[in-house]
Amino acid sequence: MFTVGLIRRIVAAAIAAVFNIGMRNKDGHVDIPRMREGGLDALFFSIWVPSQITGPPAVKRALDLIDSVREAVRTHPNDLMLANTAADIRRAAAEHKIAALMGMEGGHIIDDDLAVLRVYAALGVRYLTLTHFLNNNWADSSTDKPAHNGLTAFGKDVVRELNRLGVIVDVSHVSDKTFYDVLEVTKAPVMASHSSSRAISNHPRNMTDDMMRALAKNGGVVMINYAAAFLSEEFRVASEKKSGNIVAAMAAMSKKCGGNEACTIMENERIEHEAMMKGALPKAMWDKIVEHIDHAVKVAGVDHVGLGSDFDGATMPIGMEDVSKLPKITDALLKKSYSEPDIEKILGGNILRVMEQVENLKSAR
Repeated sequence: MFTVGLIRRIVAAAIAAVFNIGMRNKDGHVDIPRMREGGLDALFFSIWVPSQITGPPAVKRALDLIDSVREAVRTHPNDLMLANTAADIRRAAAEHKIAALMGMEGGHIIDDDLAVLRVYAALGVRYLTLTHFLNNNWADSSTDKPAHNGLTAFGKDVVRELNRLGVIVDVSHVSDKTFYDVLEVTKAPVMASHSSSRAISNHPRNMTDDMMRALAKNGGVVMINYAAAFLSEEFRVASEKKSGNIVAAMAAMSKKCGGNEACTIMENERIEHEAMMKGALPKAMWDKIVEHIDHAVKVAGVDHVGLGSDFDGATMPIGMEDVSKLPKITDALLKKSYSEPDIEKILGGNILRVMEQVENLKSAR
């Protein structure tokens, strides 16, 4: 079966020289040996710049991250192939290589400039997440106070330009109003690159059932996020009320990591995972992923659900500690009597369809 996944911040770790993607690492969630073990055929590396970094520094940071992905491919030619299209992904699989794609997480990174967006697209960015944790100058985020009542006029121009360029519009992280504004403007299917079900875990980053239905009507796909707080309501509530010991550990982590983003991500997960194992936080188990997939399939239909993971960007549930554990999801879906064709859609077929439709719209414009 063909598996396409999404990870977020491994490029931040790579650029900080924390680990070598070509060797098996004791930290993090993804490297080539574990991708091979988990049967991952293609992945989106996220070009992520924190929302607090804006303007030219954000653009410079993004270009550095794009270069780090391209260098990883160049230095591991037997394992990785840079992919820009669905056809490239299939070609990589035929050559027994892992397709490496790039997505950009946070519209602030375009510096309010469509010309910058066009440069990113030319360099291989295949999707743009319109916001991150904070609002930007043209779109509201799901985790910030509304400033624009959704998309501004320029934000709508961004969506139109993404359609023209053949770049997928990503609605993860955006506010509910921004989401619906996007659907009114876009001429192409969109994706939620790493979001789960709000009906199961009431996180603002998750999607309501109505949003999933609207996404399905658009022809898009929701990629289920494995982050513990997005999967388990019990974990989400408890993690927001962190105990004194966890708060102290987080403070020590901040001192240790300073401005090193990769260090912060890895240490935060280590602290939360240890807290789950010691009973200081409720245990979020890996099979919650399957519960969210099942719910999304029932609400949106099997043609509109995929795997978003968020490996190397969030605290993973117990039992899904890294990418090598992905076959558990396939096994669980088989046990729930999903057909092999439907499982193939969830594992990668649906996002490939969306990519092809977005590419075809570009060709037709």
